[in-house]
Amino acid sequence: MKALKDLGLDVTKGSVATDSSVTQTKFHIMRLGRKVEDPDMLETIRLTIINNLLQYHPESSEKLAMGEFFGIKAPEKKVDVDVATHVIVQDDGPKRSMLYIETADRPGLLLEVIKIITDVNVDVESAEIDTEGLVAKDKFHVSYRGAKLNSSLSQVLVNCLRYYLRRPETDEDSY
Repeated sequence: MKALKDLGLDVTKGSVATDSSVTQTKFHIMRLGRKVEDPDMLETIRLTIINNLLQYHPESSEKLAMGEFFGIKAPEKKVDVDVATHVIVQDDGPKRSMLYIETADRPGLLLEVIKIITDVNVDVESAEIDTEGLVAKDKFHVSYRGAKLNSSLSQVLVNCLRYYLRRPETDEDSY
């Protein structure tokens, strides 16, 4: 909290919620009475929290980013995360569709998802990428030849993503 106050921030509320195997801590961080929305400040906050975790709780480095490529000490064993994978496609106007993906986060996930989407010849117009703890919650505005996805193409895309995301050790060419 002191590190956040040193950045000129106020923590107005905090709560802990447990959803299956994922524990979340949420804080309302304010600056001058307003919600912090500046991307540079949000990144500074994120790095401050991570650096403080590593400095005062070095044992936490095993759990950061599922212990894959981050932290001081490598994990003794890979973290077993039981996060359900959800993939949904909905219409988002006449010229595009919205693809929602919720799955266990891991290094390289975004690149893998984009590769699968483009392999199905679907265009990504924009994306909103979010990670909550060990869960990736991403939204993609997608289209096929300038139009929203029809039901058949939506089903193909959903099936490919579900298959691949549920099997992170799958060979690249098997989907």
